[in-house]
Amino acid sequence: MISLKSPREIELIRESSRIVARALQLARDSACPGLATGEIDAILEKYIISQGARPAFKGFCGFPASSCVSLNEEVVHGIPGRRRFKDGDLVSVDVGAEKDGYFGDGAVTFGIGSLCSQARDLMVTCEEALSAGIKEARVGARLSNISHAVQRLTEAHGFGVVRDLVGHGIGRQMHEDPQIANFGPPGKGQRLQEGMVLAIEPMITAGHYAVVTLEDKWTVVTADKSLAAHFEHTVAITDNGPLILTRG
Repeated sequence: MISLKSPREIELIRESSRIVARALQLARDSACPGLATGEIDAILEKYIISQGARPAFKGFCGFPASSCVSLNEEVVHGIPGRRRFKDGDLVSVDVGAEKDGYFGDGAVTFGIGSLCSQARDLMVTCEEALSAGIKEARVGARLSNISHAVQRLTEAHGFGVVRDLVGHGIGRQMHEDPQIANFGPPGKGQRLQEGMVLAIEPMITAGHYAVVTLEDKWTVVTADKSLAAHFEHTVAITDNGPLILTRG
């Protein structure tokens, strides 16, 4: 069942989402060659708590950290630990925060030092695909218009769109209805209504879209070991168009 949020609830989600946005910027600013992924996680956890919020990922379905830090062929859900960043790494960081009973969720992909041209193109395309999807998040449009926009832009640049993972509604729960695929034809699914809040999150690959989950039961990687990128915004549907809540 899809929950429609009141203007007051959207403001509460916006506050959690702003914390997420600032945490993601902190990740970008802090990451450098030699820093461990677990050290980034500690920095983000400390920041989220300092804002009177709770790291939403920690303990969620048993996840052991406050953020997901995924490198290169890792699509999502990388567990922070002892691995250290090195020049040329493509890094995706996913963060959630809960404050006053409401959640925000966001993700960015960025490079460490000098990226290869393929990694740069993949990263730019993924962010553009997110923007394309968000433009379709308008009152009266069909949910799959978002999905189709993401797929169309991504595949036009020669990249793959992950099929096995989806975006989602968000609010009082981290994951709410509806699920939002990143592929498919337009004109399908629910009509978007004012008060819906969606976590739109393209996950794309430099090769085939197939993915597998590692033995840690969390880290999702490309089956062909090609590079992956992930961007995400929490977006409210309003009569004035999509409102991106995960903006600092």
